[in-house]
Amino acid sequence: MAVELNIEGMDQLKRKLDQLSNPKKAKQIARKAGRQAMNLVRDAARTNAKAIDDPETREKIHKNIVVQGGKSRNSNDIVIRVGIKGGAGQNQHSVSTAGLSGGDTRYWRHIEFGQSNVPAVPFMRPSLSQNINSVTTKFVQVFDAEITQALSGVT
Repeated sequence: MAVELNIEGMDQLKRKLDQLSNPKKAKQIARKAGRQAMNLVRDAARTNAKAIDDPETREKIHKNIVVQGGKSRNSNDIVIRVGIKGGAGQNQHSVSTAGLSGGDTRYWRHIEFGQSNVPAVPFMRPSLSQNINSVTTKFVQVFDAEITQALSGVT
């Protein structure tokens, strides 16, 4: 799934980042803004998952949906992702699902992507695609406010 963004005002942003002159602070601000923006996706995914969770079972997918920071080979990149704790498989390297608040929800991918005889009921993918404008707006608002605050010297 490809996401295309058109962000205006990059000239102003570049000037502010040049004034900041501390790449670690800029990365910290970007991480904070990204996390707050992706919280919107997490909340939408939880709402979508609540609609498909079976109330008669103990497992609740919506309780295992979280926002996490990720890693990238490029040290200048910020990776923030929304996912489901416990993953989708189990082997000797897997984290125990016993401590998860939503229980063992490794089956979520079968619901999201379907199977040969079961149709897909996507709840994660639409969470981003239906909220891309609000996520972008939130990121820009938080990022701009934090950069402005950092440049004014207020901590």
